[in-house]
Amino acid sequence: MKRFSELKVGDEFFADCTITPSDLYTYLTFSGIRNVIYEKHESTESGPKMVSGRAILARMEGEFTKLDEFYGNQLIFYGIDGDPSWNGRQTRFLRPLRTDERLKAKFTISDKRDLNDEFGLISVDFEGTGEDGKTILISKRNLYQMKKNSARTPEK
Repeated sequence: MKRFSELKVGDEFFADCTITPSDLYTYLTFSGIRNVIYEKHESTESGPKMVSGRAILARMEGEFTKLDEFYGNQLIFYGIDGDPSWNGRQTRFLRPLRTDERLKAKFTISDKRDLNDEFGLISVDFEGTGEDGKTILISKRNLYQMKKNSARTPEK
């Protein structure tokens, strides 16, 4: 586990995962999203389903918080500032992800600053690519409030 003081702007971390049809169903049920684009109609379509963009972001956040470098820290999702070079926008979906397709996630610390004596703020840029190496999404300046001196030892 890395402490706030050990993190540097430009640090990169990596994870990969898949979103199964069951994962997608659970997310869509929880979120209440109902859209035919995410539903599989047995009579007209078979094979993998397109994954909701928010489901991809939620999974990437989950993968970020499970990284050995962050698990055990007190992290609080603080918001999304957006990127000034994108007129304050934060996320771009560049191509679809399908269920059971491997998602490779790259997390980059893009900013770091003190909030007070107890907490700091890190900005984390997410980049997701598919099995073919093509970019699926870019999400900039996901903000996390992080306790500076976490005393918890991570348990797995």
